[in-house]
Amino acid sequence: MRNHKKTVYPFTAIVGQERMKKALILNVINPKVGGVLIRGEKGTAKSTAVRALANLLPEIEIVEGCKFRCNPHNIHEMCEECLEKVKTGILSISSDKMKVTDLPVSATEDRVVGTLDIEHAIKKGEKRFEPGVLALAHRGILYVDEINLLDNHLVDVLLDSAAMGINTVEREGISFSHPANFVLVGTMNPEEGELRPQLLDRFGLCVDIKGIRDVTRRVELIKYRLRYETDPEAFAASWQAVESELCEQILLAQKLISEVRISDNMLELISQICVDMGVDGHRADITMMKTSITLAAFNGRTDVLEEDVKEAAELVLSHRMRSKPFDNHSDKQDKLDESIEKHREKQKKNEKERNKQEHQKQEHKENPKKSHEQPEEQQPDNPQDQTGGQPNAASETVFAMGESYQIKQFAPEFHRSNRKGSGRRSKTLTGSKQGRYIKSAIPREKTTDLAFDATLRAAAPFQSVRENNGNAIIIHNSDFRKKIREKKIGNLVLFIVDASGSMGAQQRMVASKGAVLSMLLDAYQKRDKVGLIAFKGESAELLLPPTSSVELAQKYLQEMPTGGKTPLSHGLMKGYETIQAELRRDPDTCPFMVLISDGRANVSMNGESPLQETMSIASLFRDQGIQSAVIDTESSMIKFGLAQEVSSALGARYLALEDLKADSIIKAVRSSSPFYISPPSGSFSI
Repeated sequence: MRNHKKTVYPFTAIVGQERMKKALILNVINPKVGGVLIRGEKGTAKSTAVRALANLLPEIEIVEGCKFRCNPHNIHEMCEECLEKVKTGILSISSDKMKVTDLPVSATEDRVVGTLDIEHAIKKGEKRFEPGVLALAHRGILYVDEINLLDNHLVDVLLDSAAMGINTVEREGISFSHPANFVLVGTMNPEEGELRPQLLDRFGLCVDIKGIRDVTRRVELIKYRLRYETDPEAFAASWQAVESELCEQILLAQKLISEVRISDNMLELISQICVDMGVDGHRADITMMKTSITLAAFNGRTDVLEEDVKEAAELVLSHRMRSKPFDNHSDKQDKLDESIEKHREKQKKNEKERNKQEHQKQEHKENPKKSHEQPEEQQPDNPQDQTGGQPNAASETVFAMGESYQIKQFAPEFHRSNRKGSGRRSKTLTGSKQGRYIKSAIPREKTTDLAFDATLRAAAPFQSVRENNGNAIIIHNSDFRKKIREKKIGNLVLFIVDASGSMGAQQRMVASKGAVLSMLLDAYQKRDKVGLIAFKGESAELLLPPTSSVELAQKYLQEMPTGGKTPLSHGLMKGYETIQAELRRDPDTCPFMVLISDGRANVSMNGESPLQETMSIASLFRDQGIQSAVIDTESSMIKFGLAQEVSSALGARYLALEDLKADSIIKAVRSSSPFYISPPSGSFSI
C-alpha cells in the first residue's frame, strides 16, 4: 500500500477550491468517472483551474500522423486509416502532450462533430471527412466554458460521445465514425440559467464553488497574482517540484486503479446513500462506485474505505438530488451523515444478529434440549424495530405561492423568420442541421445540409444530355439543393407584477404569485428566458433581468413585499425599456409581457393623469407588436374595469382574476406568438 501526503499544487494557490481540483484530477486518473461540471459565481477561477490542469497531464503515445491521435496499443479505438496501417505493418509511434481543447459557445454542429462533404460523395462516390472539435479532443480534455449557454442539441452530442467514446456523423445515408474518448469538463454560472436535469445527470461529478470570504486568504491570492504578473517564469518554476510530485501521484494512481477492490459492504453503503438522498435512476450508484475506487487509488490504497464513499457522494449527488424545479433540499450534508450513520447501525445490528446466531448454534451443540425454547426468543423485540432505522420519507415539496398544474400542449401561430436559439415554444426557421426538414432551396454558397431528394429531382431531367463519366447519375453544381428546416425556440417572458397596497387582500396576491409560479414552471420546461419587474410605492424595480434561471425568478417572487401606491405607468415603462434593451442585445429574442394588476394607477411619472399616462405607455407595446397579457386582480363587487382598459391599450389578452388558474394563464402565453398582432378588442376566450 502506498501512502501519499496531501499535496499543494499551483492552482491550489491560485483558486483555493480543493473539491474542484480533486474532481478534475479524478477524471484524469479515470476518465470513466464521466466528466465534471463546475458551477460557481463569476470570477472564481473556474476556467483558470481547468487550464492549469494541462501542465499536470503526462505525455501519451499516439499513431504518428493520425489526425485523431489514436492509441497505437488499442486496435479497438483506432480509426479506419490506423487499422489499415496495422494490417500493412507501417504504423509508427510518437508521443505528444495530453491537451485541453476549448469548445466556444458559438460553435456550430459541424464545428463540433465534423463535416461530411456530401457533394464530393455524390460526384466521386468517396467519403471525405473534415474533423471537428470532438476529433481534436480525443484522448484529452474537452473544456466547455458557460456550457449552460450552449445549444441543447450540442450538449446532447457532447454527452453521447463522452459516454460512448465514439463520434458518428450521418448525412443522407452516408456515415463516418471515429474514436472520441475525452474527459468532458463544463463550467457555468447558475445565475445565467441551468442545464436540463437529464443533462445534469450525464455529468459524473459536479462541484459548486464560491469566492473566498476569508480576508487573509484573499490577500494571499492577490499576492500570488502580483508575483505571477511580475515574473511568470519564476512563479511557475517555484511550483515545479510540487507539480512534478502531483503528476507522479496521478501516474501511480492510474497504475494502481486496476488493483483496487470494493467490498459488498461499501457497495451496500453506496446504494443506501443513493436511496436515502432520493436520486433517480442508477447512474449515481455506478458513478459513486467508480469515483470511490479512483479516490482509493489516488490515496495509494487498494481497498475502498467509508471515507472514500463519503467523499464520492459529495461529488456525485449534488446535481442529482433534484427531480423537478423549485424543490428545496436543505441540510444535504446532514442527510448524507444520517445515511452513513444508518448504514453503520445496520451493520452493527447485523453483526449482533450474526453473533447471536453463532451463540445459539454453539448452545444447541452443547445442549440440544434447549432448542425448542429458542423460537420464542427469536421473535422481533419491538414491532417498531421492523421499520426502525428508516428515516422520514421525503415529502412532496409544497410551493408556498400556490399549486402548479399539468399543462396541455398547444400549437401557437408563428412567423417563419430565421432565428437562432433553442427551446420548445415558438416555431422558427433555422440554418442549423437541427429541426424538421420542411422544404428545399437553391444554396447561395456551398452547403453541408444537402437535400438529397431535391438534388436528384433537379438533376434527373438533364441526364440524357449530360456526358456520362461512368457514374450512375451526373450531378452538376447547379443541381444542388439545401434543406430548409424548422425548429422551436424559447421566448422571453417578462412579468410585471403589481406589489402595491391595492393587492392587499392576501388571497389575491397568493393567487397571483401562484399563477406566476406555474408560468415559471412552464418556462423552465420550454427553456424560456424570464424577467421580473415589481412596482409599488413611487417607482418600479427590475428585480431580475432576463435570465434562463427560473429558480432565481421564483426566489425573488417569493421574497417580493407588498404595500404602498400603484405606479403602474412606471412598471410598464420599465418593462418596455427592458424588452427594448434585450432586443438590441439579441434581435432574435421573442418577447412576451405579462401584467398582473387591477389597473388602479395613482402615481404618474411626469405629472399627468396616472391613468392617461399608463394608456400612452401601453400603446408603445401595441405599436411595436410586443405580445402581452393582462391578468386583472380586481375582485370587489363593484368593478371599475381599469385593467381591461389597459389591456385594450396594450392590444393584450385579458383574464379576470376570478377566472385565473395556472393552466388558463399559461394557455394565454402558449397561444400567443411573438409575431402575431392581437385584435384591438383586447379580450379573448380560453
